[in-house]
Amino acid sequence: MTYTPTRDDRATDHEPNPAARPLLPPPKLRRRPALVAAAVLAICLGALLGAWAWTTTTSTQEVLAARGTIPRGAVISADDLQRVRVNADPALTPVAASAIDEVVGQRAALDIASGSLLTSDSTATDVLPSEGMSVVGVALTAAQVPGVQLQSGDRVRIVVTPAGGEGPPSGAPQTNEADVVGTHVDDLTGALVVDLLVPHADAAVLAARVATGNVALVLDSGAE
Repeated sequence: MTYTPTRDDRATDHEPNPAARPLLPPPKLRRRPALVAAAVLAICLGALLGAWAWTTTTSTQEVLAARGTIPRGAVISADDLQRVRVNADPALTPVAASAIDEVVGQRAALDIASGSLLTSDSTATDVLPSEGMSVVGVALTAAQVPGVQLQSGDRVRIVVTPAGGEGPPSGAPQTNEADVVGTHVDDLTGALVVDLLVPHADAAVLAARVATGNVALVLDSGAE
């Protein structure tokens, strides 16, 4: 029997095994300190800008709001109030939620609608008007009031003036004494509306007089 070498056998007999290739060390990376510092700075700036954007868009404050409608003169209880968060706005002056203990026990100075934010003008220590007193609103033109700006607490007199075409009265004109509670301008007519605090017995007479429009307001001295 004759043995015939194959191609693989011939390759094994005549081709020596190649020598093992030496392992080369990995290439060294060039460090660039300037690029590393720039990357770190960019990351820090991005974090700061993100924090600033989050702060400006989520700047809120916790304030007090009416849980339900609170009628004017009612004593405010803790159940009447709720804490809400609103965006901080310099144009708004709501009562902070931390002042709830100061608000509870006071009276509503005006009708507070359900969900409305409470302000410093929403509450009062005493009821207005107090017992035996009434508030009468008087709409006046610039010719019927002094040029001095009226303030809450001013002592005034409402003087009855002659109707158009009539001469001055022969005697002393009829008057009503009152205290100014507040003032505001009517957006529709532009008239100055003055809220006056008067005794309950004088309220009906004063309201009838001012309804004619033939009145003038006199500011008296507040000195005792």
